[in-house]
Amino acid sequence: TSPAVSMSTGTQIHQQTDPTNDQLGRRYVDSLNCDDLLSNAAEKKSIEEVLAGAELAPAQCLWTTEASGSVQLRMDELCPEQPITVYQMFTNSVQKYGKLTALASKRGNKWEKVTFSEYYHLSRMAAKGFLKLGLEQFHSVAILGFNSAEWFIAAVGTVFAGGIMAGIYTTNSPDACLYVAKDSRANIIVVENQKQLDKILQVKDKLPHLKAIVQYSGSLKEKLPNFYSWEEFMGLGLEVSDQELDEIISSQKANQCCALIYTSGTTGSPKGVMLSHDNITWTAHHASRAGDMQPAEIRQESLVSYLPLSHIAAQIYDLWTGIQWGEQVSFAQPDALKGSLVDTLREVTPTAHMGVPRVWEKIMEKIKEGISRCGYMKRKLVTWAMSVSLEANQRLTKYIIYSLVLQKLRAELGISNCVKFFSGAAPIGNETLQFFLGLNIRLYEAYGMSESSGPHFMSGPKAYRFSSCGKVVPGCRYKLVNVDADGIGEVCFWGRNVFMGFLNLEDKTKEALDEDGWLRSGDLGKVDEDGFLYITGRIKELIITAGGENIAPLSIEDAVKQELPIISNAMLIGDKRKFLSMLLTLKCTINPETTEPTDILSLGAVEFCQRHGSQSTKVSDIIGGKDKIVYQSIEEGIERVNSKATSNAQRIQKWTIIGKDFSIVGGELGPTMKLRRPVVLQMYHGEIESFYRE
Repeated sequence: TSPAVSMSTGTQIHQQTDPTNDQLGRRYVDSLNCDDLLSNAAEKKSIEEVLAGAELAPAQCLWTTEASGSVQLRMDELCPEQPITVYQMFTNSVQKYGKLTALASKRGNKWEKVTFSEYYHLSRMAAKGFLKLGLEQFHSVAILGFNSAEWFIAAVGTVFAGGIMAGIYTTNSPDACLYVAKDSRANIIVVENQKQLDKILQVKDKLPHLKAIVQYSGSLKEKLPNFYSWEEFMGLGLEVSDQELDEIISSQKANQCCALIYTSGTTGSPKGVMLSHDNITWTAHHASRAGDMQPAEIRQESLVSYLPLSHIAAQIYDLWTGIQWGEQVSFAQPDALKGSLVDTLREVTPTAHMGVPRVWEKIMEKIKEGISRCGYMKRKLVTWAMSVSLEANQRLTKYIIYSLVLQKLRAELGISNCVKFFSGAAPIGNETLQFFLGLNIRLYEAYGMSESSGPHFMSGPKAYRFSSCGKVVPGCRYKLVNVDADGIGEVCFWGRNVFMGFLNLEDKTKEALDEDGWLRSGDLGKVDEDGFLYITGRIKELIITAGGENIAPLSIEDAVKQELPIISNAMLIGDKRKFLSMLLTLKCTINPETTEPTDILSLGAVEFCQRHGSQSTKVSDIIGGKDKIVYQSIEEGIERVNSKATSNAQRIQKWTIIGKDFSIVGGELGPTMKLRRPVVLQMYHGEIESFYRE
């Protein structure tokens, strides 16, 4: 059987320009050819010829749930490129970029650099080390720690050795670590330090496949059996021959699994998303070019790695794309999100930067605080420069006043050399987007999921529209299903980036893919006449009131936050209820050690209070109706939001302020700071019920 599938198989979808004529309520769109993007002058081979040359494992189906399984690839005339393994991608890059710096780590006051050639050899040494420790084919190496050169080398080494790499979130509890390590049949677990090691030691007896633990940072407290420091581990590889490793590498096929991304389990247990070599190598090549990331022959891109690598966004952006295009990746300090990220950015001055919405919000709050501390004249100057920049960007005027004021502000943030700013992993609010336009920064939104190896839609310098997620990645396709009168339907994906399946979960895999193999996103969206996608909400998050009205919470929550700058988080309630209510949290400072929200209001929140004539400086000064002035101001803000509601059912009738802001530590936010709605509903059950008592 052919291990590739052409689009024609059973996918009878008409390309219709007018969605209203389409009985199926579907809209289906092809994108431009991938080759247009790279203006590839190579002569076109037919898919059959490419496949004949590609060595793929036999496969009967588009999906599998077995770690050792193989799948047909979604190859067609839109994406005819030769499928390659991670090893082939790396060797191609070493030939081109061998002498360039690949990884930079700060030890003490000194940046230590590793070239691509050294990175490749270190990854081979790690692969041999894993083989020496007994890594079996299609078993995993689980990596638990903050971003570092060792994290990258362990990940690549695992793939070279024929294993499957699986990242574990550093915020995971011991039980959550156990779940991933057991599900992926981990032979080896690589931990960062004592704190992470302790979690594994608590659960290691429940891991039947575990053979060894390696620690890559900090000194080993005690010598336990089958427990190695990074140096000891890298030395083990000397006992394994190049020939043994090369035989394993040459047996690898591009349509087999090499990485597992565990969904953050916002609903139910995490699911292991199986990604093939082709998923990774094709996506690293094409999605990044859609975002205009440059190959190092043209200009070496430089970026700072700080977002969790167990999440698809950072993994595809930092790790795999870094190898594909010869980028220089500098590692932030483990306390990056507690405040040191800006220091690293100032030292590195990257050319591109990616953040999740909450990170961009935090940067925005930091800048606002900085501006409010300025003297009167400087404050006026900055505010003027930002309003001019915002207006110019909204009008898309070519002539932008690049005032020295904004340049200085950008330099203080370490982003003076940065030409591309990406946001992904969750929807971003309009307030944040507008604020950054005021700094002459366009945030390019990417949209996709773990199951699409990251981005399926990308914004970039050549594809940008305010509050849109951009256009479909060239070489990929999409369709909208069950489209309503407003043109909104469920977004479905097709492409070489679509995952192999969920490990050991056949039912869940069949739920995720339709009968023709299209990936259902679970997201609702609409597409404008130029092919720009706008996400309007998640199907699972849709609120259906007792009166049967469907309400997407996102836009209402966003409106409240925009109207009331004192509000940090807003969560709409109302599923199966008679009316809508809302939980609110106030902006406060964060304890830098524990990352827990404190009782002290942020500078912006205090300013909000003062503007309205309140003297409050703490959350506890306000909650429980203690501060009548602030409550009145919030009530008025909510009324302003309600006045724009399309129907009575969309009005917020009751609200309350929670005593503590949401956080990762508190459990209300997931590892990428996404709101975990089911968790919040459970945690604040009492408050919610009190809204609806007669």
